[in-house]
Amino acid sequence: MTGPPAPTPPYRIEDLAHHTATTVRNIRAYQDRGLLPRPERRGRANVYSDAHITRLRQIADLLDRGYTLASIKELLEAWDTGRGLAGVLGLVTEVEGPWTDEEPSRVSRAELDARFGGTPDAAAVAEAVELGVLEPVPGDPDCFLVPSPQELAVAVELHASGVPLSAIAGHLRELRVQVEHIAARFLEFTTEHVFARYLDGPHHHTDADAAEAASLVRRLRPLAQQTVDAELARAMRLFATRHLRRQLGTGETPESLAQTRSVPLPAETMHAVEKLVGPGRAATFVTLATEREVRARTLDDLAATHLGHNGLDETS
Repeated sequence: MTGPPAPTPPYRIEDLAHHTATTVRNIRAYQDRGLLPRPERRGRANVYSDAHITRLRQIADLLDRGYTLASIKELLEAWDTGRGLAGVLGLVTEVEGPWTDEEPSRVSRAELDARFGGTPDAAAVAEAVELGVLEPVPGDPDCFLVPSPQELAVAVELHASGVPLSAIAGHLRELRVQVEHIAARFLEFTTEHVFARYLDGPHHHTDADAAEAASLVRRLRPLAQQTVDAELARAMRLFATRHLRRQLGTGETPESLAQTRSVPLPAETMHAVEKLVGPGRAATFVTLATEREVRARTLDDLAATHLGHNGLDETS
């Protein structure tokens, strides 16, 4: 015995919902968000076609893949402008994939307490969750997912060295602002010089274009981290050496024996500097600005000396 025949277009909204295993409410929501074309008006009735069924199945497939409705809208717009959906999906999957070889791990609340001195600190755990250093495991309140074990290990070492957990969290927040700026700049740079031809322009992009862009993402992905690693190593060596020499009371070079002296600055000046660069970096800013001024004046003196040796003055 066979069941009732499948409906044929045009469909009513109830038929469409039944045929695609969705709900009337979802269909209307997709229309409101611009994911699903509006139905055709025939007399007093709204009717749908096979194109609506195809689109609803695409939406369901993308939802199963974990995409948000906002992302789905962008993907479907790419499809509607002529780009192959398979190629676009491959590119998006590559971009949204992990940007590190690090494997997440799990840690229990008891293990966390032990690693951070043995004293439970609910506030610190809550802040770590807020920062994404820890992620709650659904159904298990005493277990957490650790997206970056390396980041957690750094926090453990800093705390063992005497850094308060609140200071570690504050440092991470500040660091993220700087790193996100670097990431945004790297993306702007690579988009401008590499990916613009795949993302913009009046022509329709093919699956082959998207596949080539995805391949470029794989090749360029490690470059950002490699560049930051190299520049961070250079900067740490520069500033750590300079900082140590100041703490030891020596100047910029090992041959210099000039003692470091405290110079009082007007409160208004310090407030302005702290507002500009933040309280934690005010001293460094003042020091670097002073050094730059001293070097500039040294260059001026050298230039003036050279002019004097040649019998010239600044008005000639």
